[in-house]
Amino acid sequence: MREAILICGVDEAGRGPLAGPVSAAAVILDDTNPIAGLADSKKLSERQRDRLAPIIRARALAWAVAYAEVDEIDRLNILQATLLAMRRAVLALSIQPQQVLVDGLYCPQTGISSQAIVKGDSKVAAISAASILAKTARDALMLQLHEQYPHYGFAEHKGYPTAAHLAALREHGASAAHRKSFRPVRELLML
Repeated sequence: MREAILICGVDEAGRGPLAGPVSAAAVILDDTNPIAGLADSKKLSERQRDRLAPIIRARALAWAVAYAEVDEIDRLNILQATLLAMRRAVLALSIQPQQVLVDGLYCPQTGISSQAIVKGDSKVAAISAASILAKTARDALMLQLHEQYPHYGFAEHKGYPTAAHLAALREHGASAAHRKSFRPVRELLML
């Protein structure tokens, strides 16, 4: 019988928002200790994600969450910043995986055999787990940003371009937490 290889699932959260960092998580699940209810974080309720996240952190062989900050997003572009956050998450793992499975079309440069899987967050348990950790970690960070900048409503929309967020941007201008390279923010700054 062949020995199972250590597979790490990787996913991100926060590519679309106008504010805050992009987060990425890397997770190596323990095949002998499966977690029921794993799914793409977007298909789970906030309550389900908040229930699963501590279970994933407790049962995974290794996990890590990393970020690319707003200035990195503005300097590199959102895709490159996302790959940077993913690379940081994989390299921060306490155990080095033998294979990295990434949700989406692109793989970060980690020096480890990697494969991109479209809709991987609904096909591969380790990627589902990573999507949940990336989303819950980013949401928690956006709640902290809400404390700093309450008039933008980050607690409600997590930085996504909702009508309320766009109205707050027009009224208050951009904060240090806003991505200046994203069109709605950039256009506002040019006024």
